[in-house]
Amino acid sequence: MSKLRFRVVETAFKKRAAEVPAPAERPSDYFGQNVFNRAKMFKYLPEKAYERITDCIDNGTPLDRETADAVAAGMKKWAVEMGATHYTHWFHPLTEGTAEKHDAFVEHDGKGGMVEEFSGKLLIQQEPDASSFPNGGIRNTFEARGYSAWDPSSPAFIVGDTLCIPTVFIAYTGESLDYKAPLLKALEAVNKAAVDVCHYFNPDVKKIYAYLGWEQEYFLVDEGLYAARPDLLLTGRTLMGHESSKNQQLEDHYFGAIPTRVMEFMKDLEMESLKLGIPVKTRHNEVAPNQFELAPIFEECNLANDHNLLVMALMRKISRKHGFRVLLHEKPFKGVNGSGKHNNWSLGTDTGILLMAPGKTPEENLRFITFIVNVLMAVYRHNGLLKASISSATNAHRLGANEAPPAIISSFLGTQISQVLEHLEKSEPEDLMLAGKQGMKLDISRIPELFIDNTDRNRTSPFAFTGNRFEFRAVGSEANCASAMLALNAAVAEQLKLFKAEVDAKIADGKEAFAAILEVLRKDIKECKAIHFDGNGYSDEWKAEAARRGLDCETSVPVIFDNYLKESS
Repeated sequence: MSKLRFRVVETAFKKRAAEVPAPAERPSDYFGQNVFNRAKMFKYLPEKAYERITDCIDNGTPLDRETADAVAAGMKKWAVEMGATHYTHWFHPLTEGTAEKHDAFVEHDGKGGMVEEFSGKLLIQQEPDASSFPNGGIRNTFEARGYSAWDPSSPAFIVGDTLCIPTVFIAYTGESLDYKAPLLKALEAVNKAAVDVCHYFNPDVKKIYAYLGWEQEYFLVDEGLYAARPDLLLTGRTLMGHESSKNQQLEDHYFGAIPTRVMEFMKDLEMESLKLGIPVKTRHNEVAPNQFELAPIFEECNLANDHNLLVMALMRKISRKHGFRVLLHEKPFKGVNGSGKHNNWSLGTDTGILLMAPGKTPEENLRFITFIVNVLMAVYRHNGLLKASISSATNAHRLGANEAPPAIISSFLGTQISQVLEHLEKSEPEDLMLAGKQGMKLDISRIPELFIDNTDRNRTSPFAFTGNRFEFRAVGSEANCASAMLALNAAVAEQLKLFKAEVDAKIADGKEAFAAILEVLRKDIKECKAIHFDGNGYSDEWKAEAARRGLDCETSVPVIFDNYLKESS
């Protein structure tokens, strides 16, 4: 591209950047201003309707039509005051993107005029055409009817002049046609199963939340250069040409100073994200040139997933205001790192306990080890399914390419947790007795406090324990996180149910509860040992060892997808 063209682009960028107003307020002042959150509900809803809708969100109680009408009226009043003229049911079809059909707040008034209207019926359910969306072969093309149904647990928000209502998307016959419906089912399943196991340690627990913290990697490319590359334009990645003379050989881009032009884009993106209630926190240069990362504070899994999809849409929109195009393809350029989306996952109780975090007493640490081992068992039993949940033709370009974990699911635990599990595994049955409820008759009772982050990290592990959570590192940058999260939460829910059934059977035979828990844990630690690997996942030795252990080592994406058809899946 000529120097003149570069100067024209730079001038246009400066003009656009000057048009982006910097907010006078602090981020905390405008956080969530475009979201119908609890503060807005409290302001715009009658007291009775507010209590019922919050009870529905918190406890899953059914919502009656009277309350739905009241919520719709309050939501419309707020949206109209915010300048909205339309509303849409916003859903997640199986396209890795989102979909929406806009309707205006208008109906005939019966007198030849129009009246603005939005009822509970319109809020709760809509009927978009389902025939043109992918459905995995469960529906014929001519079977067109589908329904979108309101998800009250994810708050409505405004983009432009449109009120967006998060919804599930199902077929006329009831099958899920989206990612959100099965994700919500998986989250409810892990809630019920984990609550039952938590009651061994704390009978006061009433609800378990699955948390997700995603890390979104992406590339920014000058819009003029992007337009000059038909391969980038049509496929999102380069297919021809030669590598740049300087790629990432010196690794000097990672965590480097953020370029001024990019910083203006990031500021604009953060401001719009915060207005939509997305708690963005971290921004930095990634390893490859012109590669960057954005990450938020952790949120409940369903809401976090909605927010990630919103952020990707905002990126595409805002990048063009700054003369950029954003690339979310997992491997847009040869010779430099591709982009992923690490999914940091954990479980927590309504009493404030993070189940993946060590405690300060042996009893708390037994609870911690119980959930760690059950997660490992779930990953071991369904390692092929979890790989299918993150597989795509685009992500296959990146996995195992010295920048991302390999296409073999294993779990890194670190030195201390590995030693604790090894000790439990090798203990004799008579050592697995309790010294009352104050501690276990184990070496673990002599170290009543486990410390977080006392070991190295392993970038080659697809499913690594990182102190108080597991990091599912194999998810692709343009993927819908729900694909991985529904598989993981469903697998963990199944395993927790199996664990409780085994423990209860031993209690019924006369064993003390904690002794029964230890006995089942010891068995499970031995069984899932194959999934535990703290070494170099890139090595040829590991590929051979993983095959010997019976782990799924398939690398062909179409064949990997066969895991969805297994009876166990």
